[in-house]
Amino acid sequence: MNFSDAQPSEFGESGLDAWKARLQNLFERFTAKLVVIVIEIRLQGDIAYDYGWHDLTLTPKDGGQSIHRRDRYVDIWRRHKEGNWKLWMYMDNQDVADPFRSEQGFPALAQSQRSL
Repeated sequence: MNFSDAQPSEFGESGLDAWKARLQNLFERFTAKLVVIVIEIRLQGDIAYDYGWHDLTLTPKDGGQSIHRRDRYVDIWRRHKEGNWKLWMYMDNQDVADPFRSEQGFPALAQSQRSL
């Protein structure tokens, strides 16, 4: 189980089928625009990683307001004996504003910072 949204974990064959069904549903309902912003790519022997942002805009095909989401991501790749690279791990989370820098999130903190 994916603990962030209670969906199937997408491991194994049943997970691939679930993932395919979720994507088909998404693309039937929305036009997607994905911008991948790569911050860095590092190679260390047979391991590589990259990280950055996925900036996604979903526009409903039947009209309505677009949905915008920006996620931070990291990919970890492994090179196999044959020399080809395979994605070994992918992680992401929603890119949200830092609550400690926002006066709206923590008014008392913002007040104490102004008095410094």
